[in-house]
Amino acid sequence: MIRLAQLLLIVSALGLWVASRLPWVSVGSSDGLGQPTTTTLNGAAWSNALLPLAVLLLAAALAGLAVRGWLLRVVSVLVALVSLLLAYLGISLIAMPDVAARAAELAGVPVMNLVASDRSIAGAVLTLAAAAGALVAAALLMRAAATEARQAAKYAGPSGSGLEHGTAGLSERGMWDALDEGLDPTQRGSDSGDAAATESGTEGR
Repeated sequence: MIRLAQLLLIVSALGLWVASRLPWVSVGSSDGLGQPTTTTLNGAAWSNALLPLAVLLLAAALAGLAVRGWLLRVVSVLVALVSLLLAYLGISLIAMPDVAARAAELAGVPVMNLVASDRSIAGAVLTLAAAAGALVAAALLMRAAATEARQAAKYAGPSGSGLEHGTAGLSERGMWDALDEGLDPTQRGSDSGDAAATESGTEGR
């Protein structure tokens, strides 16, 4: 699950980088003295959070290699928050009634000189896809953390006591040797105890 989550995060980060290079909004302006000009704003210009969020997703993918337990839960929550922010950025371009005013401000064009504006939703759709991928990755990381917690609780519970009891007669080196041979050290310890008991009973007779 962690490997799949890391792959999704890397793909989502790459998608955000592509979205930051695509044109999002273009504005046409004219000052009445010369020919009209068109200014195109790419994703990075329209929303300067795209690239930092892409870097953050890459960092989360790398963190999946190093952190476990509650730290992995923190990473998953952070990724989920990033996915919500990305969804907002993508939806805002699609749902915004008029992009001309904000585009003019970002392009440094006086509003009175605006003659046309246009938007391209390809970058926004790609951002939404990256948000969906990040959200799935966050769910996978949270599930992996929960699975690890259950496994830790399992081995720390009654079965853990049984493991300690079964291997009480083995040294640490002996346990590793048994594992290397593909044997169950708990069964081996139990068999050794049974063999010792049998031998003792035979000697008594």
